[in-house]
Amino acid sequence: MADDLDQKQPEDPTKINVGQQWEIDYWTEKLGVTEKQLKDAVAKVGVMVKDVKAELGI
Repeated sequence: MADDLDQKQPEDPTKINVGQQWEIDYWTEKLGVTEKQLKDAVAKVGVMVKDVKAELGI
């Protein structure tokens, strides 16, 4: 199955894929953080949204 390039939200809303710019844009807007903050948090605690939110204090 091909990627849906018009997709506006993550296929798996429990994980953050920092390999896709549109997902980075989605999550930075949704979480109210910068791209660097998002990537740093993912690098530290992994891709699970709940862990990233905890790391960011959200």
